[in-house]
Amino acid sequence: MRKSPRLNLEAGWQALERDDFAAAERAARAVLVERAEDAEALYLLGSTWLFAGRAREALQPLSAAARRDSRRGILYRLGHCYLALGQPEAAADALRREVAAHPESAPAHNTLGVALVQQRHHEAALAEFLAALAIDERHAEANNNAANALAALGRADEAVSYLQRAVEINPGLPDAHHNLGLLLQSLRRHEEAIPSFARAVELAPRTPYALSSLVTSEIAVCRWQEAAPHIVALRAQVREGVVPAVPFTVLAVSPSAEEQLRCAETFTRDTIGSRSAPPRPLRPKRDRIRLAYLSSDFQEHATAWLAARLFELHDRKDFEVIGISYGEDDGTAMRRRLASAFDRFVDVARESDAKASDHLRLMDVDIAVDLKGHTRGARLGILAARPAPLQVTYLGYPGTLAASFIDYAIADDVLIPPHDERFYTEALARLPNCYQVNDATRPIGKRAPTRAEAGLPADAFVFCCFNNNFKITPQVFDAWMRLLHAVPASVLWLLEDTSAASRNLRQHAVERGVDPARLVFAPRQRQEEHLARHALADLFLDTLPCNAHTTASDALWTGLPLVTCLGTTFAGRVAASLLHGVGLPELVTHNLADYEAHALRLARDKPALAALRAKLSANRLTHPLFDTDRFRRHIEMAYRHMVERHARGEAPQSFRVPPAG
Repeated sequence: MRKSPRLNLEAGWQALERDDFAAAERAARAVLVERAEDAEALYLLGSTWLFAGRAREALQPLSAAARRDSRRGILYRLGHCYLALGQPEAAADALRREVAAHPESAPAHNTLGVALVQQRHHEAALAEFLAALAIDERHAEANNNAANALAALGRADEAVSYLQRAVEINPGLPDAHHNLGLLLQSLRRHEEAIPSFARAVELAPRTPYALSSLVTSEIAVCRWQEAAPHIVALRAQVREGVVPAVPFTVLAVSPSAEEQLRCAETFTRDTIGSRSAPPRPLRPKRDRIRLAYLSSDFQEHATAWLAARLFELHDRKDFEVIGISYGEDDGTAMRRRLASAFDRFVDVARESDAKASDHLRLMDVDIAVDLKGHTRGARLGILAARPAPLQVTYLGYPGTLAASFIDYAIADDVLIPPHDERFYTEALARLPNCYQVNDATRPIGKRAPTRAEAGLPADAFVFCCFNNNFKITPQVFDAWMRLLHAVPASVLWLLEDTSAASRNLRQHAVERGVDPARLVFAPRQRQEEHLARHALADLFLDTLPCNAHTTASDALWTGLPLVTCLGTTFAGRVAASLLHGVGLPELVTHNLADYEAHALRLARDKPALAALRAKLSANRLTHPLFDTDRFRRHIEMAYRHMVERHARGEAPQSFRVPPAG
């Protein structure tokens, strides 16, 4: 005996609750055979396909059901379908209709907020999350989402209580603990973040990003003993290539280019997925190449300090230069300088990736240069749709992006030796001298503080490292402590990153038999003042496996010699590249023993160190590293070569730019 439509539908919904998608689909189809317009059967079929991961197929029956029936839930489910298809505007339209018809639905308000977040409408999204919480204050997801929206609006302190409530509601949910940790981490409250991350890992060791987030906070405060087993586990997780990790954290703890590649592949697959279009053809040939730089750092930031002069100097006869900014306007002189440095400056901070990508496409950009890579605040999704025929990664991230839509990476021969090219999915545009641009007009404060004002002994030899504390490893710190033992009248001058890191570093010194007072911490200062105080130091000591990058440029620009150890990855070879670029390859060592010995020789040999200082003082204005216009000529040659290959229909291929003199 055949079941009635009502019994079929009841059986179908019960099957869907059990995730028995085949039975649910059979039940829906049994009704639709007789009643092709049955709204509930269409709703059941669409829901079944959506839950089974078949969102594209689910769209038609859900849309048809929504046209025929206004019952609660259909438009809500349609909104979810559009979200699964990456169409947040259509999702928001459906969900607004659901909210209008059923304003008492907390899930509908919450999901509408999600659709608005994906369009970067954070204020409107926050209003929906708060509306959901007004209906149901214990809605865990709405609490979580409200916190994320507040953080996106720069109100992270307000966000903490919402995530704490989400954890209280769902103490067994790893994602809630992880998100609370991320929020505390963004506030630089690493010691509070660590237990949240640890709990997430304890509950579900394969929670995406949780283990790498834990390591991030542990190394940020130099909790090396606790971090050590987690680093081992993280590297194993990366090699497995299933659980995504934070790429920049892996750069800091792994000396393996292969692991860094694997991490980038997993991260890109998780964050971008398959959202990549085929390369576009170039526009019909015209006089100027249209070049767009994309970043969230067009403000007071290291990227701006390095590159502002390049943007100003680009040859406007051959290039039209566009800035695409998706970061905040910090209202500084640097922001104003950057806005005027470009021929066009477009702020897309409040726009979705799709709309920002449309800007590039409508402007007919020839080359899009991403300056962020896999760093905090990056929006690679803008380039995933291939809005430009040629797409390049440069400066912000020291490694491969492993993204099929990025054609080239800017590099040099020191940075990426030929045998390491296999660890890059991009073709390499190798510049002569050094890959890193520098601004030869960067001002140094007119007055350096006295040593007493900086908390330094007047007659001490000052070893210095202004790298972020997360780059300091136990192995490098051991070498530094041996140097302090070997040079009794010496101190180590470090950046004061957080009070927790300073406290732990002093304790590590005690454990190595060094008076903790010999570690002096420098608070963060405005860039010009920070550069000026370099004059108080005698020798900069680099870190490994992640070198000083902009920090190394700072030291060399101010005339402070730097000793580095050549690493095995891009991130560990930047300082060597800079030293070659300023004509001081003798300061590059090849193992930590030689690094320590070379630093000790210079600390003990004042004439040798003085000679190095004199050489650096002469070279900084004559050698390539700080010759911004020479660099500009080289990178423009690289851009022209990319365009010429593409115009001939040739695929991206690694190449070297010849010296331009």
